[in-house]
Amino acid sequence: MSTQHIDPVNPAAAHDAIPAVDPRLLVREQGLAGYVNEFGRKLKAGDLGSVPVVLGLIIIWSIFQGLNSNFLGAENLTNIAITMTATGMMAVGIIFVLLLGEIDLSVGSVSGVSGAIVAVLSVTNGVNEWLAILAAIAGGALIGSLHGFFFAKIGAPAFAVTLSGLLFWSGAMLQILGSNGTINLDSEGVVGQLTTYFFSDVAVGYGLAALAVAGYFLATFSDNRRRAAAGVPSRPLGEILLRTGLLAVFTFGPAMVFNQYKGLPLAIVLFLLALVGT
Repeated sequence: MSTQHIDPVNPAAAHDAIPAVDPRLLVREQGLAGYVNEFGRKLKAGDLGSVPVVLGLIIIWSIFQGLNSNFLGAENLTNIAITMTATGMMAVGIIFVLLLGEIDLSVGSVSGVSGAIVAVLSVTNGVNEWLAILAAIAGGALIGSLHGFFFAKIGAPAFAVTLSGLLFWSGAMLQILGSNGTINLDSEGVVGQLTTYFFSDVAVGYGLAALAVAGYFLATFSDNRRRAAAGVPSRPLGEILLRTGLLAVFTFGPAMVFNQYKGLPLAIVLFLLALVGT
């Protein structure tokens, strides 16, 4: 049951009041022109957003491509993408911390401890790799719970807790690995296959890209129809088609690059599943 506040001085004011509308919805309703105008307004106000990052990447890529013509080749781009998945996986998890307005400085050290647990159990002690991975996940969850206890129950700042964790778990990782400091994983094992297995069939990469594009279009179009039926500002069909086309470029493009080398890497598929799942 909804209630409406009536102004005791002017009761008719409540009935004549114009409901507040999110400015972002108005921009969306204007279509591409609205986004262009909003982008220009933000630039004039000094809100550069991701522009410096994009320009920086273009400059970096141009410099390295000039130094080595193979930099933007399929093999190198595929290797870079696989290398990025480890950091990307950690970034997916850290987003939840950042959404709460907190910080976690220990994520690198905790991931190192988890990796050390897998290596020591599977290689040194001969434990089944799947069990070693489960043990590593349990160890990471236990460490996270310990950090959460000091933050939520003791009241210690997240910065202090995770900074201490960064130092402590870095030492713990070295202690777990032993005197050698490194352990070589079996490249044919479960962990090794995560970064060395490729779907060589070109249909896998292109099929996944087509599935992503079709899924986005259907989800956006369906949401747009619900908004229109409810009288809420929605995106014009032209904008939906434009966004779908841009998504197609950014999905089929990488798929084509991967297929020019060895195919779609398994690591990329797992990262995308984690990204979409969250």
